[in-house]
Amino acid sequence: MNALDRIYLIKEIPGYTPEISRLICMMNYARYITLDTIEGLNRNELDHLIDGESNSIGALLMHMAAVEYDYQTIIFEKRDLSEEESDKWKAGLELGEIGRSEIKGNDLEYYIKILDDIRKRTLGHLKEKNDEWLYEEFAFWGGAASNNYFIWFHVFEDEINHRGQISWIKKRLKNLLL
Repeated sequence: MNALDRIYLIKEIPGYTPEISRLICMMNYARYITLDTIEGLNRNELDHLIDGESNSIGALLMHMAAVEYDYQTIIFEKRDLSEEESDKWKAGLELGEIGRSEIKGNDLEYYIKILDDIRKRTLGHLKEKNDEWLYEEFAFWGGAASNNYFIWFHVFEDEINHRGQISWIKKRLKNLLL
């Protein structure tokens, strides 16, 4: 049985606490579907802009990685991005005009490697945490009550949202790039 045979199971993962395991299963499933959605896309498809206000598929993938990296620094390292990190991730975090101008010309493997590297880093940090940590509360987003569980739910919820945009763009690409 390989990992794909278990993609639809939410269960404990060796080396992680029970609740963190379940969270990772959900994150893994969201990523599996994202990777399936983008499979086989070429540079033109990754860079295509539907209009002057849209984001490219490549930019949306970079946004997924940037959000996860940003939350790693905030939650695990208890700090904001450094100036160097902000420069590196700004286009992916902000999208819009800066994303349209800076995130282009990369092949699919480029984005997949970044997504994989960032996720490996998250999994390494989560291995050091326990279920009680998930429920630790703190002020977030303008002082609203939050906890670590919500933050990591939000990371993959954001991915799912942007994957919907990617699917929408992909459907239109069939007619535009013939």
